Amino acid sequence: MTNITDSETRAGVVLLSGGLDSMVTAALAREQGFVVHALTIDYGQRHIRELQSARTIAEKLGVHSHIEFSLDLSQFGGSALTADIDVPKTGVGDDIPVTYVPARNLVFLSLTTAFAETAHASDIFIGVNSLDYSGYPDCRPEFIASFAETARLGTKQGVEGSPFTIHTPLQHMTKADIARECERLGLDPAWSWSCYDPAPGGEACGLCDSCRLRRKGFAEAGVVDTTRYKTE
Repeated sequence: MTNITDSETRAGVVLLSGGLDSMVTAALAREQGFVVHALTIDYGQRHIRELQSARTIAEKLGVHSHIEFSLDLSQFGGSALTADIDVPKTGVGDDIPVTYVPARNLVFLSLTTAFAETAHASDIFIGVNSLDYSGYPDCRPEFIASFAETARLGTKQGVEGSPFTIHTPLQHMTKADIARECERLGLDPAWSWSCYDPAPGGEACGLCDSCRLRRKGFAEAGVVDTTRYKTE
């Protein structure tokens, strides 16, 4: 992968977690003609499997550059993804779950904006979704709109008249819609990783909120999920 150059046009920066939603978002950015730069954040999560998936996705999509940024949020804890807290496996509830990482997308979008400004990119892509999701407050449209205004006010690029556009192409899609897009774009679901609590053998657990939502989406779409699940 080559370095960013000043001569590129239509550069788009994608927050690439390694999950299904971020993979589909990156592929949609590429389909729209953007030169894709990917940012993956190693935030001290308990399992590195999604980082490995992010590398695979970046390679398969042929992104122009892929940066992995280390930021150890496990020092704060407060989440089943960053601390020694059991991952719930009883089903998706109505409350914000313990898998919520405090202010994660607020922090991640700030870093993505910094990367975009250095890449001379006005377009930022993030795979947030407000329909089939686990109730995270930083996935809502009002948060994204608020952050876009903050980025306009708090960056050189913004105050000089080139504000950032934050693209959320999956915002109002169901997981079934996303599964269909995955198939349409010719992506292998197994490149991505959604599970919060991988089994010792490397399979997805199949029971955490993220696995349940993913499996339900693929089933409703009638699309085969090539991911290996422990419960199969």
